[in-house]
Formats: sequence, C-alpha cells, structure tokens
Amino acid sequence: MISCMKRRTFLGAIPAAAAAQPATPAPAPSAGFAERDITPEIGMERPGNYVKAFHKSLNDPCKVRAAVFDDGSSRVALVCVDALMVSRAVVKAAREGIRKRCGIPPEAVLTGASHSHSSGPTGMVQPGEYDHASPLVRTLAYEKSSAAHLGYLKTVESEIVEAVCAADRSRAPHRIGFGVGTEDEAAFNRRFRMRNGLTFTHPGKGNPDIVAVAGPIDPAVTVTGCWNAKGELTGCVVNYACHATTSPAGISANWIYWLEKTIRGSFGPNVVVVFLAGFCGDVTQVDNLDPHGNPDGEKWSQIVGGRVGAEAVKVLHSMYATGALKVAYASKVEDYARRLPSPQRVRRCLELAQKDPKEVGATEWIFAKEIVMLDALAARWPKVAVELQAIQTGPLVYLAAPGEMFCQLGLDLRARSRFPFTAPVELANGCVGYVPTEEALGPGGGGYETRLTSYSNLEPGAGTKMVDGLTELMSRLTPAPAPKRPKAAPFKEPWSYGNVPPELS
Repeated sequence: MISCMKRRTFLGAIPAAAAAQPATPAPAPSAGFAERDITPEIGMERPGNYVKAFHKSLNDPCKVRAAVFDDGSSRVALVCVDALMVSRAVVKAAREGIRKRCGIPPEAVLTGASHSHSSGPTGMVQPGEYDHASPLVRTLAYEKSSAAHLGYLKTVESEIVEAVCAADRSRAPHRIGFGVGTEDEAAFNRRFRMRNGLTFTHPGKGNPDIVAVAGPIDPAVTVTGCWNAKGELTGCVVNYACHATTSPAGISANWIYWLEKTIRGSFGPNVVVVFLAGFCGDVTQVDNLDPHGNPDGEKWSQIVGGRVGAEAVKVLHSMYATGALKVAYASKVEDYARRLPSPQRVRRCLELAQKDPKEVGATEWIFAKEIVMLDALAARWPKVAVELQAIQTGPLVYLAAPGEMFCQLGLDLRARSRFPFTAPVELANGCVGYVPTEEALGPGGGGYETRLTSYSNLEPGAGTKMVDGLTELMSRLTPAPAPKRPKAAPFKEPWSYGNVPPELS
C-alpha cells in the first residue's frame, strides 16, 4: 500500500573530528556475498504492461543476490532482486528483518529491482492498494490489471532478509577493486523526435517520419570485484543502464541471467553477480534504426547479457584490487506531488473503462482504466513518499532513486560527482513509475513514458528534484581515491636487449 511520510534524513559512517584522532592502521575490509531463489510458480502473473498475463513455462531461475561490505566500523548491503519492481512496503519490511537479524541499519541497505519483465508478480498493483475505492475501481485494479501476489511478496521479503544475512555471515577479508568499461552496442534510446514536432517511443523500424534520437544512452559498465585470500573472485557488483525486456519465453531473470553466466564462465560457477540497474527509463535493447528484424527473446538475452558480461569480465581482469575500503551512506525521504488528470478527463475515462475493450480499442481502454485508477489513488494519497540514497564503497558511490529514471538524469549525476566511479541505480527502495526529464514533459515531448497512469504520475520537476537531492546526499560523503598499482622502481637504464641501432648485417 502506498503511504506518505514526512521528510526524514539519515547519515551514517561519517566520523566527526577524524583529523584530531591519532593515525591507526586501517582494518582489512571484509565482504560477503549470497543469493537466494525466488523463482515464481508456473501460472503466476507475468508483471508489467498494465494488463494481466500469466507464466506458462520456466526458462531460468529468478534470484535475490546480495553483497555486504564492512570497513571495520560500518557495514552496507547492496541487493538485487530479479523483479519488475520492489514496493517500498516490501523494502521496509525486509530492512527491519535485516536490522533485527544482523544489525545492519535500514538506511545502509540498498535494494534494487532488475526490472525483469519475465519475473514474478511483484507489481504493478499492490495488495490492498484500492480497498478504499469503488467496486468498479477495485475490479479494474485487482481483476483487470497487472497485480502483485501477496504470498509471493512475502517470499521476496523473506529471501531478501535471508540473502543479506547469509552474505553478512560469510564476510571475510577480501581485496576489492573498482573499474568501469564501455558497452555501447547493447542498449539504445527508444525515444525519437518526429516530423510532427513531438517525441514518440518505439516509432517503428523504417518509419520515414523519424528525425533523430531524442535521448542518450549510458554505456558505462561499472564493476566492483572482490577476491578472497585464495585469489578467487567470490562476487562482483555490476551496474549498467538497459531495460530488462529481452524476455525469453517463460519465467526468467531476463538478460541478467546471461550476464551472470558470462562472468561465471570466466571466473567460476560460484561467483555471485549482484546487478544494479542504471538509469534506463528510456533505454532498451531495441535499435529502432536497424532495418533488420529483432532476434527472438532467448537470443536477445544472450546478446545483451553476453556483451555486458564480457565487458565486465574485461574490467575485472584489468582492475587493481587492494585491501583498503571505506563505506558510508546517506539517505532522505520526501513527499512528491502527483500529476493529476482533469475532472473532465476522469469523467470521459470512466465512461470508456466501463465499456468492452474491443469496442473502445485495447490501448485506449487500458489508459482510460489507468486514469480512473489514478483518480482513486490520488484521492487517498495525493503525494508519494520518495527515498533517495547514496551508498559509498571506497571510490565508488551508488546513487539510488525509486523510479524508472531517464538516462540523461544519470548522466547529470555523473557530471556532478566528485567520486572516481559513480553508479546511478534506478527502481531502488521502492517504485514510483517513470521519471522523465522536464523536456520530455514539455511542448516537444511525449511518448509512452510520459503517459499519465496509476503507475507513473509524479510532478513534472520530479527528475530534476531527485538529481538535486542525490547531489546533496553525495556531497556529505568523502570520496576515497581509486586503487592504483604501486609506482615502478626509479629509472636506472633502458632494457639492454632493446637499446641498439638497427642491425642490417
């Protein structure tokens, strides 16, 4: 159920008057990784797309993957859930379980959804969310819309707790490295400026009215790697910006399965791969400018996961890992206003929603239904609680927001960051739907992501506000330098094999 909260701010692991204390050797950092299975049952709902659909087969497992980092005085946890979304209610309940079981503060736990459209029923409508509404709205929400399964949500909540606590128990000294690579052929912006002056999402291959791509991609593959005392990679954290919509037939972690498979193929079958989705609300694997047909879902998953995984492998092999680490965290919760439909639009949509979708047309009926549901939602909760969070692991900062964030917002954060490595994380610690740029909601904007629905409805300036808030949180943290190899010995003389003129005879 959605709820509003007064502003709260948290700050952790920032020692006061540190300069006044005598220097002491830094404790060896420890890290732990774990994963748990959350594969839904066949017959459960396949989430997303505003209508009901059901799983008929299994392709590959869905998981919770967790990493815990400890610098000797503070701990943070990074969690990935193979899910379309994770509600704030589930996040809060899991954090409380983690606090009770292993003592990690709630504000030090980042839980992100991979946004797999082939995962279990964690959304979009939440249990009890429309119990206050009219019988018609309850029917539209619970019987006609993509909806979470209460029992499955409980499973996800408990397995988040289990994964984090298992990762915490497995903590051991590690050498930890950081790096970033580039993958610019796996993901594409799906929004295009059209000749009519508007912006369309997925306008279609070969559309003669396409003028130009309307937004960027973020090609950064940001990676943290952890090696144990035996020199084995035990786990890594990978951040990349691309929708998980390759969707092979059946239940699946989507292309993240092939990301994991690729990394394990190089480093071993027990490596835990924690994936945190970058800001990719307008970025998918679909290249609308490619005149060729798209591959099937399984092949598409292999392409995206394989390419991102291969780049992560390159980064892992190349990074320099050290036995030093500093962790810190900061977060705040604020209320954001909703965009609301006009009374005239609500009345018109109410008429349409009561008709047969075949009479109205599927698309028009779906979004009429959504306006009716939004009106009922806003009547009880006119504002939405939004948590912003910054988690530091040494030279890297994770900047987490709960929306499907437009890519440009993540690039804006990178431009403002003082950290050697910056990883924007979307759909973290809750879900508030699409968060476009203000430009996308302006006169030349438009497209799927700007539609007003029960899922996506934050105020037009929400994206800018979140970037400003994350920048402020980031400013409270002190970046650590990126690990570097020791300098070479002082120069003495050139290599004797090579310090000769050409020998022609």
